[in-house]
Amino acid sequence: MNAARSTAFQSRRFLAQVVGSNKGQDQPKASSYKVVVVGGGAGGLSVASTLSETLGNNAVAVIDPSDVHYYQPLWTFVGAGLKTFDESKMPMSEVMPEKAQWIKNSVASFSPNKNTVTLANGDSISYDYLVVAAGIQVNWGKIKNLPQTLGKNGVTSNYAADSVEKTNEFVKAFKGGNALFTMPSTPIKCAGAPQKAMYLAEEQWRKAGIRDKTNINYFTGLGKIFAIDKYGNELLKICKARNLNINYFTDLTEIKPDTKEAVFNIIGGDKKGSQLTLPYDFLHVVPPMSSPDFIKSSELANADGWVDVNKDTLRHNKFSNVYSLGDCSSLPTSKTAAAITAQSAVLKHNLLNDINGEGKEPSKYDGYTSCPLITGSETLILAEFSGYTGKPQETFPFDQSKESYLTYLLTKELIPEIYWKSMIKGTWDGPAKYRKLFGSA
Repeated sequence: MNAARSTAFQSRRFLAQVVGSNKGQDQPKASSYKVVVVGGGAGGLSVASTLSETLGNNAVAVIDPSDVHYYQPLWTFVGAGLKTFDESKMPMSEVMPEKAQWIKNSVASFSPNKNTVTLANGDSISYDYLVVAAGIQVNWGKIKNLPQTLGKNGVTSNYAADSVEKTNEFVKAFKGGNALFTMPSTPIKCAGAPQKAMYLAEEQWRKAGIRDKTNINYFTGLGKIFAIDKYGNELLKICKARNLNINYFTDLTEIKPDTKEAVFNIIGGDKKGSQLTLPYDFLHVVPPMSSPDFIKSSELANADGWVDVNKDTLRHNKFSNVYSLGDCSSLPTSKTAAAITAQSAVLKHNLLNDINGEGKEPSKYDGYTSCPLITGSETLILAEFSGYTGKPQETFPFDQSKESYLTYLLTKELIPEIYWKSMIKGTWDGPAKYRKLFGSA
């Protein structure tokens, strides 16, 4: 399957170079659209695919400058050598909806009172309705020396396309010593990924016979290992059994590459305001994240910089023809691809209701999200819950807080296929119907 995915990608890229694509290569044929979608990630594509099919050719425009679309949840597996990097990507031209116009550019600013978006090249695009799905901004420069250190001398991150393969390389080359794994205090995408890297690395070092030569520390800027106690309690048991040291309220602030030291700010507890400096032989970094700058500086943002939407309907709280979903939105739940599946269904229902003027009852998002917590090369805890209530919303008729090979295979093999073949095509709305089928709802 790995070879097939890689061959398919290479073939599509070759054809795109030889034949060319009519998407994103020229300036937009129109400057006004019924719906403009900002962002060609999971949220933007899932919405644009359905809307363009419903509204017809070129009624929908997608603004995104990227040449490649990544399925980033797969990068945990890539970093552990369990999947290839090529399996996580597709040319953007191959995933863009056929009936949508791809505007291959970046957004510079919004003018919601004028219903326009200004592009980086100065062009202005008008809309009747706007959907903002611009993802999250990874602030590599917020950690001193990280940009120039990443991918070198044992410093890596599964959050970067350029370094995710280095994770596996450095784990294999590791001969023992201090291994540090970090998670920032800011909201991030896939909040379980920082510790998943630790579990998979520890397993490899154990199998390599160097575990007794290795000190493993996990540093999180938060006060818990996981927000939902049902799953967090099980993770703490795993950490205790594997001698993984958890350090709370600690934010990585600087890397000293010359001395191979990591500097942490202590932001809570008895030692709040002090610093901790530790040597490292292996360092997996997750940098702080935020809403994209062009959103933070716009009228669409709330005080914290996120697109200010109603948490139930996903409609903007000030501009009624603007919607948002995914990582850049203010929705108070975890920022995961699984959350987007449920959000996109709600958004599409409510937006089409507006467009068609049918007056239907608005659909409401309940905060559903999921975090597949990979704890080893054959084990996984499938956390499913509402970020609004903090209560589990599990799909299967068994306790998903326990490590499982079944949910591991589901996450590694089936869910990526659902993503490529259904989710970004707008035909997957999440597992809610299966919860009803299994009597879990």
